[in-house]
Amino acid sequence: MKIKELSIGDLAEQAGCTVQLIRHYEKIGLLTNTRRTSGNRRIYTDDQAIRLIFIRHSRELGFSLDDIRQLLSFSDQPTQPCEQVNTIAKEHLVNVREKISRLRSIERELKRMVSECEGGNVEECRIIEVLADHSKCLSKRHPADKSQSQL
Repeated sequence: MKIKELSIGDLAEQAGCTVQLIRHYEKIGLLTNTRRTSGNRRIYTDDQAIRLIFIRHSRELGFSLDDIRQLLSFSDQPTQPCEQVNTIAKEHLVNVREKISRLRSIERELKRMVSECEGGNVEECRIIEVLADHSKCLSKRHPADKSQSQL
């Protein structure tokens, strides 16, 4: 039985991503064992397509590359218990809920600032006033997004 072979372009189309992203995943080791033709073109199998779709779906759900690397490692050993997989997913769920909470807080503050803006001149703009003076915010401290904290 012959295994279906895909070019990198066909694989990108099937997975809904770019060729550059596939190359990136290869470079960081998430996609491995890419066979090449005598002309040095990459050839992918259905199993690699399934793996790429797994990676893409995991990224869409917000899993980190490190988490995906671990999840792939577990999926490569299907007979082991899924306790560690469940732990990774639960930790990710906690992080997502924290982000949602932060975003709701930011939404409330922005909604209030916009509703209080009377559309006059910038020198009288409530939005500029609040951004310049944190004490005029609803909360003393906005919950920080860890990915934005260094900016």
